[in-house]
Amino acid sequence: MITGELKSKIDRVWDAFWSGGISNPLEVIEQITYLLFVRRLDEIHTRDEKMAKRTGESIESPIFQPGQDALRWSRFKDLEPGVMHQLIADQVFPFLRRLGVDGSTYSEHMKDARFTIPTPALLSRVVDMLDDIPMVDRDTNGDLYEYLLSKIASAGVNGQFRTPRHIIQLMVDMTAPRPDDEICDPAAGTCGFLVAASEYLRREHPSIMTNTEQRKHFHHSMFHGYDFDSTMLRIGSMNMLLHGIEAPDVRYRDSLSEGASDEEGLYSLILANPPFAGSLDYESTAKDLQRVVKTKKTELLFIALFLRLLKPGGRAAVIVPDGVLFGSSKAHKELRRTLVEDQKLDAIVKLPSGVFKPYAGVSTAIVFFTKTDSGGTDDVWFYDVAADGFSLDDKRNPVEANDLPDVLARWAERKRSERERVRTEKSFCVPKSDIAAQGYDLSVNRYKEVVHDNVEHREPGEIVKELFALETEIQQKLEDLKRMLQA
Repeated sequence: MITGELKSKIDRVWDAFWSGGISNPLEVIEQITYLLFVRRLDEIHTRDEKMAKRTGESIESPIFQPGQDALRWSRFKDLEPGVMHQLIADQVFPFLRRLGVDGSTYSEHMKDARFTIPTPALLSRVVDMLDDIPMVDRDTNGDLYEYLLSKIASAGVNGQFRTPRHIIQLMVDMTAPRPDDEICDPAAGTCGFLVAASEYLRREHPSIMTNTEQRKHFHHSMFHGYDFDSTMLRIGSMNMLLHGIEAPDVRYRDSLSEGASDEEGLYSLILANPPFAGSLDYESTAKDLQRVVKTKKTELLFIALFLRLLKPGGRAAVIVPDGVLFGSSKAHKELRRTLVEDQKLDAIVKLPSGVFKPYAGVSTAIVFFTKTDSGGTDDVWFYDVAADGFSLDDKRNPVEANDLPDVLARWAERKRSERERVRTEKSFCVPKSDIAAQGYDLSVNRYKEVVHDNVEHREPGEIVKELFALETEIQQKLEDLKRMLQA
């Protein structure tokens, strides 16, 4: 965790950006991202220099060429602010843009880099802050970037890019990434799912850092992310770099409008919270997805895309709006039937409607499924989450009530004790036959039973006698009142 001192320093720099005229939080992060990248390039070049000295050989692929020494972070960071500002604007950023031609993941996202820090004084403060951070500590610089990303959401701008971290963690823990997985997020945003999966693997499978083959796969071919926003690609790519992933496959792609046929069956795990923009034109939607489900609805098209991208045996955890679970259109019903009958639908975890506040109050659920192309659904596990550890209003303050640890614990028991749970509990299993009988409706309320308080029922004759006695008593009181008024 980053310290309070570092947080306050970041907050002061953030405020300086705003007072300096940069009010878009994405632009603030973007400028910091460029500078972090410049520093990272210098550290990689310094490491290669030390290695070359030890071996007596020259650097195989030097980042900085002869005559470019002044462009290195370690050289310009102590310059007078005005000189440093001019150097970065006139030489460092053109250097970054030229790097984009070498085809590497990070350099590709830097090819249209723009320097927009307005004053030398602000630049000097930002450089000093970043220079104080020990970049060799993966946890520290990763947490730094997470804290910066949280400001996108807290500023109330583009908050849709950020899925709450504890929800991401739940989905990763439930899908339990393995060292041989090929993990993809086709709506990557800031790459929060991919980062969380990488941290899970480091924690649960430490051999991934010591086994040569596994380590190479981890750094170069395990993680794949798509987005159609170049700013988010830069931010997400840097997020992964600062969490210690050397060369993830993070690239531009409009997932729904390009055919998925070239990547069909490539991935073993998909983790995603895709944006649901409503409806697309048939003409702008990939034809291979239309063959899976004939619809304009993006939430259905994304699930169709995930089914195409997964290899047989591949699994997915996907956040969907509630309408996917019970929508009555032909496309809704057909997609749910496909998940239940043609694939293996594992679970539906219903989330409380305040999870994405203050940006949206929409009700959502997490759908877990495995691609089989041959069925396999036996029982579907449902969990109705009532609390996620935060208040469900716009403030989202921490609270004691939290079902998420229980979700994870009961998920592990879904093939054993959970099958014995009655449908009045928070979690229970429903046989495939019951789901088919309900027209493949997947809303938890369709199957959950409500506990009614025991009510003592009385005989009708007894109630009539009581009412007759009450009526007689009322008539007697009216007669007494009439006599009093006449007197």
